[in-house]
Amino acid sequence: MSLPTIGSVAPDFELLNDSGDSVKLSDFRGRRVILYFYPKDDTSGCTTQACGFRDAYPTIEEKNTVVLGVSPDSVKSHQKFKTKHNLPFMLLVDNQHAVAEMYGLWVEKSMYGKKYMGIERSHFVINEEGVIIAAERKVKPADRVAKALATLE
Repeated sequence: MSLPTIGSVAPDFELLNDSGDSVKLSDFRGRRVILYFYPKDDTSGCTTQACGFRDAYPTIEEKNTVVLGVSPDSVKSHQKFKTKHNLPFMLLVDNQHAVAEMYGLWVEKSMYGKKYMGIERSHFVINEEGVIIAAERKVKPADRVAKALATLE
């Protein structure tokens, strides 16, 4: 399977959300989706990113768009993160990193000389028909929201 690119249909998936309910990407057809991937709940960069989407959420909603955050964290971890930072959007559990792999985002990383596998911070903007209209990889957490919002104009 080739990795998703701009102009291709976003690969559908089914994951648990922060309430423990099963959610499919295709459930959101008819609305645009900002699908963002982040490494870990309640870490510095991930909190900056999530709170940026939170602060812009009224504008995002006005543009018939939803935000879905994806990380390997558990339902319980997502619930704590969402409550602590008052996040108005769903967080999805990709604990087996199957969706991250499907999108080409389960990658080798390095910290303090130690190599490990983890999620590459990225986002995709998907139109009402399920087609990817923007894809950003390796953008700094603070820049992420502005880049996604620019696509919605």
